[in-house]
Amino acid sequence: MLTKFLHTKNSLILSMIEVISEHGLQGLTTREVAKRQGISESTIFKHYKSKNELILAVLEYFSQYDQAISESLCLKELKPIEAITYFVEAYVTYYENYPEITAITLSFEGLMHEAELSDVVKNIFNHRVNTIHSLIEDAKCQHEISEDVDSESLADLIIGLERVVVLRWRFGNYNFSLKERTLTALKMLLDSFRIKSGT
Repeated sequence: MLTKFLHTKNSLILSMIEVISEHGLQGLTTREVAKRQGISESTIFKHYKSKNELILAVLEYFSQYDQAISESLCLKELKPIEAITYFVEAYVTYYENYPEITAITLSFEGLMHEAELSDVVKNIFNHRVNTIHSLIEDAKCQHEISEDVDSESLADLIIGLERVVVLRWRFGNYNFSLKERTLTALKMLLDSFRIKSGT
């Protein structure tokens, strides 16, 4: 019984992600989620008290990967630039394997206007930005990146780069390798701030 209950909750989360990906937040209804599940709308509310509670479950599902990546970074003991590349690569690999999930990160702006969701969205976003910011600071300390580089601005550039390539990928109907395009652009960006050996 518990297994079936958990399976239904997970299925609802996955259907919610599909609906957001296909119709955006403006097209997100519990009726559409129920239709995809072949259940009544009232059945959803046996599992989640409201649409926002279901969205919170989606955000929790979305952010679970963050912890796994952070743990991997600690275990791998990479140099800072390698760690930044690993961090970005882990996300774009995940996105490439599960394109619908990218709709969540691209919906942050809309989600943050809901009082119940705002703090959760900000925490997810800040965790990612702060991780990259910290890695940039490490890179400066280890003389991989020039000390006069503004870490906050470079973190913004890296996060922005990823988001723009994801958006371009979605607009292009996934017609290129997200991983390859993102990592090529990231290398160009990081190379422009790296301290060249012998200087």
